[in-house]
Amino acid sequence: MRFLTLAFLIFVTLSGVSVAFAAPEVGAKAPEFIGVDTNGEQVRLADFAGKPLILEWTNHQCPYVRKHYESGNMQRIQRHLTEEGAVWISVISSAPGKQGFVTAKEADFLTASRGVYADRVILDSSGIIGRAYGAKTTPQMFLIDEESVIRYMGAIDDQPSSRRATLDGARNYLLEAWSAFKAGESIEVAVTKPYGCTVKYSSIDGYK
Repeated sequence: MRFLTLAFLIFVTLSGVSVAFAAPEVGAKAPEFIGVDTNGEQVRLADFAGKPLILEWTNHQCPYVRKHYESGNMQRIQRHLTEEGAVWISVISSAPGKQGFVTAKEADFLTASRGVYADRVILDSSGIIGRAYGAKTTPQMFLIDEESVIRYMGAIDDQPSSRRATLDGARNYLLEAWSAFKAGESIEVAVTKPYGCTVKYSSIDGYK
């Protein structure tokens, strides 16, 4: 397994208080989070202990995300992994007034109209969860095991393009990581550089 160590802290200043997040690493515990889903229910990382978890950062207006959803590619991956026992959580970190921001009602409409297989959709308009995970782009993926350890993080595949034609023959890093994980094998490529639209975070005391 290849590991990438990111030896730095992510600092976010919120209401005059500086909060430090340890940058996520493969082989280390995933950052704990507390979020709210589209049903208004609190969601914590700890709720999923004992189950493999997929975190997907998404923005329905991003051309790179649209490639995967309008082709049905993301839904096929979601269905495959959830049927094999994964919990899939989509995270929307777009801030109000920025590309990809949605209300709970709008997010639920997108889930239903696109045939999405996500178990939960978290609305992270403050960007706290996204920043804790160092999420930079949409889409961006994390595979977290039953003990809340990150096993894969990065791009969904090796085609950093918004063109649907690039799906043909693409190397899907998430599916590769999942297959190795399920088989109890080492994940050959455990960290990749994510691609897509930048996450549309809010500005917090100069942090963008």
